Amino acid sequence: MGSDLADAYLSNVSHRSNEIMKVLTLMASIFIPLTFIAGVYGMNFEYIPELSNPVGYFIVWGVMIATAIFMIFFFRRRGCIGTSKSPPEDW
Repeated sequence: MGSDLADAYLSNVSHRSNEIMKVLTLMASIFIPLTFIAGVYGMNFEYIPELSNPVGYFIVWGVMIATAIFMIFFFRRRGCIGTSKSPPEDW
C-alpha cells in the first residue's frame, strides 16, 4: 500500500512537471520567432529595404504582432491554450 501511495505521488508530481513544461514550451514557441525578427532587424546592415522606408519600423512591428497573434490563435485552436484538457493525441 505504501508503494502504491508513493507511485501515486510521483505520478502527480510528474503530471505537474509536464504541465509546467507545456506552458514553457508554448511561451518559447511564441517568443522565439519574435526574437529572431528583432535580431535580424537589430543588426547594422545598410541594405535592408525597410530601413530607408519611413514606415518600415511600423511594418516590422506589424509583422511581429501578426506573428504572435497567429501563433496564439493556432495554439488556442489546437487546444493547448485556454482549455483545461490536454492537447489532442494527433500531435
